Amino acid sequence: MYIIQFIRGFCMALADSVPGVSGGTVAFLLGFYDQFIDSIDDLITGNMEKKKTAFFFLIKLGIGWVTGMVLAILILANVFESHIYAISSLFIGFIIFAIPIVVREELDTLKGKYAYCPFVLVGAAIVCAITYFNPVGGGNSVNLEHLTVTTGIYVFIAGAVAICAMVLPGISGSTLLLIMGLYLPIVTAIKDILHLNLKSFPTVFVFGCGVLVGIFSIVKLIRKALERFRAQMIFLIVGLMLGSIYAVIMGPTTLDTPQPAMTIHNFSILFFIIGGVVIFGLQQMKKIKNKHLRAV
Repeated sequence: MYIIQFIRGFCMALADSVPGVSGGTVAFLLGFYDQFIDSIDDLITGNMEKKKTAFFFLIKLGIGWVTGMVLAILILANVFESHIYAISSLFIGFIIFAIPIVVREELDTLKGKYAYCPFVLVGAAIVCAITYFNPVGGGNSVNLEHLTVTTGIYVFIAGAVAICAMVLPGISGSTLLLIMGLYLPIVTAIKDILHLNLKSFPTVFVFGCGVLVGIFSIVKLIRKALERFRAQMIFLIVGLMLGSIYAVIMGPTTLDTPQPAMTIHNFSILFFIIGGVVIFGLQQMKKIKNKHLRAV
């Protein structure tokens, strides 16, 4: 089922490329978050058999992610700008329709653990607080035309922090880059590289190194937390997902040319329903895949 992994990676990239929800949120919504985290960890610390399995899974997922990210940076950025309310409605559809699925699939874990419900509030509060302190629009950007040691360290740290947010369900790494004044500079630098303009290579290289360090650092921690404190983590993740609805609603204010936050008047019920249909379709694909695996 290569197409399923491609679609999953593609959807993660679309979420990661714009301020709002994270690719980790999409992974959790589509029911492969544990496999995603385990595969990254196995690739780093697993035995040869686990490394091989993880490598092929992440390659298939990665092809979809890279395709989605390149399209988002080169083509879809304008679509997000001009149809931000439709796209935001789509993301809200993803979240609203997926949360009951997540809860249902984790019902055995959550049953009798209702004392951990406050973790939902903690997760929602974290995302809402980060979103609230977001800068409005693409201003306040850091100048990366001449990369110095100081700005290089800052870009490296930003890469590590952003990838941690992208891996965790909830707030988008793009949102954190926006807060740090690096969203537009980093997107511009990547766009330069895609157009074979190598003047931005040092910036992208340093940022990429930060991303690698960040993902290798956070994945082991997340995996251990899901193993030892799964109920608390699930409640926390549901809270992060609920909080991300607020992040999506405020998303238009973070554009290069800020627009008003989403209201009931510019909310698109059509795209909201499409989001639900996509979630349902992917769930059906997941069931077909699991049925096929059981038959084999």
